[in-house]
Parts: sequence; C-alpha cells; structure tokens
Amino acid sequence: MTARVVIVGNGMAGARLAGELHAREGDRKVTVLGAEPHRAYNRILLSTLLAGRIDEPDVELTEAAGHGVDLRSGVPVTAVDRSAREVRTHDGERIGYDHLVLATGARAVVPPLPGLDPANLPDRVVPFRTLDDCRRILAAADGARSALVLGGGLLGLEAARGLATRGLATTVVHPREHLMERQLDPTAGAVLAGTLAGFGVTVQLGVSATGVAADASGVRLDLADGRSLSADLLVLSCGVRPDTALAQAAGLTVRRGVVVDDRLRTSDRSISAIGDCAEHDGVLTGLVAPAWAQAQVLADVLTGTDPLARYRPRPVVTRLKAAGIDLASMGDAASGGPGEELTFADPTRGTYARLRIRDERLIGAILLGDNPAVGTVIQLFDRGQPVPSDRRALLLGRALGAAGATPAASPALMPDAATVCQCNTVSKGALVRSWRSGARTVDAVVAATRAGTGCGGCRDAVSGIVDWLSQAESVEVTR
Repeated sequence: MTARVVIVGNGMAGARLAGELHAREGDRKVTVLGAEPHRAYNRILLSTLLAGRIDEPDVELTEAAGHGVDLRSGVPVTAVDRSAREVRTHDGERIGYDHLVLATGARAVVPPLPGLDPANLPDRVVPFRTLDDCRRILAAADGARSALVLGGGLLGLEAARGLATRGLATTVVHPREHLMERQLDPTAGAVLAGTLAGFGVTVQLGVSATGVAADASGVRLDLADGRSLSADLLVLSCGVRPDTALAQAAGLTVRRGVVVDDRLRTSDRSISAIGDCAEHDGVLTGLVAPAWAQAQVLADVLTGTDPLARYRPRPVVTRLKAAGIDLASMGDAASGGPGEELTFADPTRGTYARLRIRDERLIGAILLGDNPAVGTVIQLFDRGQPVPSDRRALLLGRALGAAGATPAASPALMPDAATVCQCNTVSKGALVRSWRSGARTVDAVVAATRAGTGCGGCRDAVSGIVDWLSQAESVEVTR
C-alpha cells in the first residue's frame, strides 16, 4: 500500500523534507502544500537579494519533482482533521494522509504600535520575512532617499546594510543598549555600530518606538524620548513568532512552538513538525541548519532508512550576511561566568574578538572583522576539540590548522572530518569524495553535496578546496 505523506509548508524545511523523501527508496506519495504562490526559495538569501547582489532566480531552491511528489503552490491549509486523517485547503478540498508534517514556519512580528494594523499595513511600512516582503521593500526603495529599520537584530542589520548598499540613508532603531544583544556583548555591539556607520547606516540605541504615521509622502516613527524620525520607508524587523495556528486548532501540544520529541513527533504520533514552527526540548530553531537536520532525521524515520534516527541539536554558529562585515558568534560568548576569557578590540579597524574557554574547550566566541582564524575557531567550537596552548593565534587571527598546531597554509592540512558547510553539515571529506566521483567544478560539487546552498558563507572555502583538488596530481586526505 502506498504511504501518503502530506507536508504543510513549502519553505526551507518543507522543501528539504520533500527532497529527502524523494531521494529515498520506497512506495509513497508525497504531497507538498505551500501557502506562498512561489517556488520554494532560500529565505536567508533575501538580504543579499535586497542588496542587489543577486536576482530572484538565485534564491530559488531545487524542488523535489516527478514520480511520487505532488507539489502545490498557493494552496493554504485551513484545518487538520485528526480523526479522519485529512487536511482541508482554502478551497474546501480534503486531502488524506497517513503521516502529516507541519512545516509552517514563522511569521514576522508586527509590534503593537499606534498606526500599525498587522492586517492592513501602509505601503511604506513593510516587515522583512518573505519574498513578497522583499519585493515590496524593493518597490518602496525605488526612488527613495532614506529608510528606517526598526530592530537591530541579525535580520534588521542585514536589511539595513542592503538598503544602504542601494544608496539610501538608513537608520536602525533598536530598543536595547547594543546591537544583536542575543549574540554580542556591548563592546562587540559598539564596534559593529561603528562599522555600520562607515557604510552609511546610523544606529539609534536604547530607545523604543511609540507610534507610526505613514502617508504617500513618507513615514514618521515616534520615539519614547520625544523625538521623531522621518524617512521614505520603514522596515520592520522585530522578530518572528512560530506559526502554530493549525496545530493549536487541531489540539496538538503547543507551547512557544509545536512540541516535538527526538523523532520530531508531536503529541499525535501520526503528525510531525519541523523547522521554525517546531519546539524541541524547549528550544525553537530559527536557523536553517537545524531545520535541514530535522528534515533528514524525519525522512530516515518515515522511510525506514534509519528507524532509530534521532534529532540531536548541533552547536549553533551565527553569521551576519552583510557586504563588508565579517561576523561570527557562537555558543555562550556574550555572558560571563567561570573559565578563561580573552578579548581584543580595535574599533578603528572594526575588529573585535572574544573567546570563552572552559576545561580547555571553547564554549563561546565572537569574531568581528578580518580574522583569518575564524574557520579554525568554528571547527574547535563545533567539534569540541582542545584549544591550542597559544591562545593569541585564535584571538588575533594567526591562522592555525584545525588541530591547532600548525598554520593552515593548504586545504591538504585540513582534517577530512572538518565541517566546511555549517548549514548542511558537509565535511571536507565529503567534498573530496564528490570530486573523486566526478564532480570536477564548484557547481558540480555544490550540486552533489549541497555545500554552499544555505547562507552561502562557505562558498569561498568550497571553491578553494576544489581549486586545490584540481591542481593536485594526487590527493592525500588527512584524518
């Protein structure tokens, strides 16, 4: 009997799951129902699209298609009937399932400010979350001279940098005392603010918005300190909230997100949830790497490829994807506590580094600016390896090998197990194996391994490894 798997959501998590299921053997029918009318796209590249560095086709994801996959875009699901094991679409169609997967993602938060109606936002006020949002921002930015961004988190800063790249005088308004307070400490936030100022982005910190007024001539943002800021465009980047409406209406257990276990099952064993809408062990993901890892685990479980597969979160590394700004933050870097701590700051050059070490292991790091050791630091953190005795090499950027002993002058010195692509957990060894199997160009290696298809931050590293492989007469992979 053909198993019926219905995936609600054709975002990055849902599309990846469909692809994982399609790639595995077995008799099943996969139906993907996406509320957005587009092909699946890479949401984390929207800031790059906003900056004009890529075009819309460049953000599209390769979708599973062909035998056994029924992909429907622009088809919102309005209800889940658990007793009948059916979902109901906006036009009344009922689609049966043997297993249902909720990949409904998250929605942008519209702050409860006078002048903002989430159901009817002014044309010049746009959240930054979806491809349609990006299109609206670009339309409003066409001919505009200035922009305001409400929210100084990761996405807000990427939006601000993108708008500044287009020549708009851009101001970020953030209610906290420093930027990216979840990932950075105050010193790093101050250095980042200085770097942004050099790119034409002004930052207003420690002040909340109290109201918005918008008309055909522009937008006014009123602040708690009595000031008002005016611009041609206001971008809202005030966080996201998991889209749990379907799950709640169906009676599933929901806290902040849809609660799932290690096998990604909800309180109904015939329903799973992955991605931004899922809450595992009290934690929401919000990033692409965990969502794609969940898709792989769930595909293994559903197809019987590995019935014992379990989702185990990996250490999270946050990268700011903004032209001219190199930032990596990982682990418990922004707070204090027991252990060893090293810092270095050079605000004039936009450089800051902070390492937190406990029991000879790196438990957190912030690296801002040009630091050749960033790859090594990420590897040490990701793999839990002992840090080198010469801490200064990591702090000040003298590049080391992943073992922390010798300079990494060539990819030949990088261990086979070293993770090159954090988003897809692709190791150097996997890149080498794909090259040896016939993938002799960067695009071919990317297609074979998926390296570089997430945030794109590892693309240069992938290119370097492919160049090394193509020049080497024989490849010796160190372990």
